Amino acid sequence: MTTFAELGVDQDIVDALSAKGIVDAFPIQEQTIPLGLPGQDIIGQAKTGTGKTFGFGIPVVQRLGQAPEHGVKALIVVPTRELAVQVYEDMDMLTSNRPTSVVAIYGGKAYEGQIDQLKAGAQIVVGTPGRLIDLNNQRLLDLSNATEVVLDEADKMLDLGFLADIEKIFQKVPPVRHTQLFSATMPGPIVALARRFMTNPIHIRATDPDEGLTQANIRHLVYRAHSLDKDEVIARILQAEGRGKSVIFTRTKRAAQKLVDELGDRGFNAAAVHGDMSQEARERSMAAFKAGKRDVLIATDVAARGIDVDDVTHVINHTIPDDEKTYLHRAGRTGRAGKTGIAVTFVDWDDLHKWALINRALEFGQPEPVETYSSSPHLYTDLDIPAGTKGRIATAPRTQTVKTTDGERPATASSEDAPRRRRRRRSGGASASGETAAADRPADRGADGGGTHDGGGKEHHDGKPAPRRRRRRRGGSGAAGGGAPVSA
Repeated sequence: MTTFAELGVDQDIVDALSAKGIVDAFPIQEQTIPLGLPGQDIIGQAKTGTGKTFGFGIPVVQRLGQAPEHGVKALIVVPTRELAVQVYEDMDMLTSNRPTSVVAIYGGKAYEGQIDQLKAGAQIVVGTPGRLIDLNNQRLLDLSNATEVVLDEADKMLDLGFLADIEKIFQKVPPVRHTQLFSATMPGPIVALARRFMTNPIHIRATDPDEGLTQANIRHLVYRAHSLDKDEVIARILQAEGRGKSVIFTRTKRAAQKLVDELGDRGFNAAAVHGDMSQEARERSMAAFKAGKRDVLIATDVAARGIDVDDVTHVINHTIPDDEKTYLHRAGRTGRAGKTGIAVTFVDWDDLHKWALINRALEFGQPEPVETYSSSPHLYTDLDIPAGTKGRIATAPRTQTVKTTDGERPATASSEDAPRRRRRRRSGGASASGETAAADRPADRGADGGGTHDGGGKEHHDGKPAPRRRRRRRGGSGAAGGGAPVSA
C-alpha cells in the first residue's frame, strides 16, 4: 500500500486524514493524485465507494494553496443532495488544517445560510446543478474564477437529465482550468462532454480496489418472496448473527415510509430517507445512521446516492431494481473498503422477468430465485439467523399508544383498566362503589336524564332541563354554588 505522504500530499492534509485513521491510499487515489496535483485533466472511471472523493479532492485542496484568496476558486458538481452533503463533509475534513472554506449548495434548504457562506468568501463550492445555476443567475454565485472544476458521477447526471445544466455551468467557468470528470460508466454523451470541455484528458479506470474481490466480498442471495410475508422475513434477517448496519431499498417513497413504521413497531431502530421527507429530516436520518444511533436505513434509489458508510453488513432489496446498474449500485453499499457483505433480493412473482435480465447481465447463474417464506429453514441457514427467531424483538415492549393533548404516549396499563381510570378521574379519585357509579353519569346530568344537579347540589323535577351552572374553583376548594346560570 502507498501512503498519502508518499504521493506528495501536503503534510497538513496528511495529518487531517490520519486523524480520521486514513493513512494508505486506495488504487484510484494512487493513480489520480499524482496526475491531479500538477494539473492534468482526468477522466476517472470508478464506482461509488472506491475512494474517488479523495482522488479528486486532495489535488483540488492542494492546488488552491495554503491560504487562497476569498471567493470561489473550485467547483465540484454532483447529481444529488445526499452526495453533495457527503462530498462536502470529505472536503471540509481535508481543509480542516488550513483556512480554506467549503460550502454546500443544494436545494431543499434555505438560501440564506448558503448565501452567507458565499459572501464570507468560501473558496470551494460543492453543489447540485439546479441550485448552482439559480444562484449564479441571481449573481450571488460568481464562477468566473473557478479554475478547479470536478464533475462527480457524471453518468448519474445524465440519467437525471442534467446534461444541459452541466453545459451551462461550463460556460460560466474560465476557459483555462483544471477539469476532472468521474463516472462509473462512460456512455456516449459523457464521452462527448469530456471531449468538448476537457484538454487532453487521461482516462483512468480503477476498481474498488479489485473488481473480482468486490464480487467475492459480497454474497448475493435471491429469494422469490410473497409481498405479504416480506416484512416478517426482513425482521428475521435483521436478527442474524453478526448483522451490523443495514440498508433496505424500496421502489417507492410510500413503501419506504410504511416499512420504517412497521419495523419501528416491531422494535427495530430504523430511519428512512426518501423524497417525501424534508431535506433536514433526510440529513438527520443519514447522520443518525452514520453515527450508529440508527442501525437500519430504508431508502429509495435516488435518495440513497451518497450513502458512504464503510460498515454496512447487509443490503436488502425489498423490491427488485429495474436493471443491473441499479442492482450493482444498491449492492455496492455493502462490502466496501475490502470488508464482506450480504445482498438479499426479494423477487415478486410479477418481477421474475426483471431478475432474468439482471441475472443474465451480471452472470450470477441463478435463473430461478428460491421460493422463500419467513418459516423456510434455508432462510435461517443462509443468513445465520438463530433458530426460533420471530419477526419482533423479544425485548421490545408491545405497548399501545393513546392520543393525548400533547401527542401520543404509551398506555402502560391494560386496555381493561381504561374505563376504571376514567371513572377515577371523574370522581376526583374516589374508589367507593357508590361514588364511582355516580361519576359514571355524564357531567351535570342525572343518570336517567330527567333531573340534574346544579352547582349547589339541588335537583329539579319539573320535567324540564335545569339551566347548567358554571362551576368555579378557587384555591383548590369544591364547586361553588353561586355560579351564574348558562343557557343549556
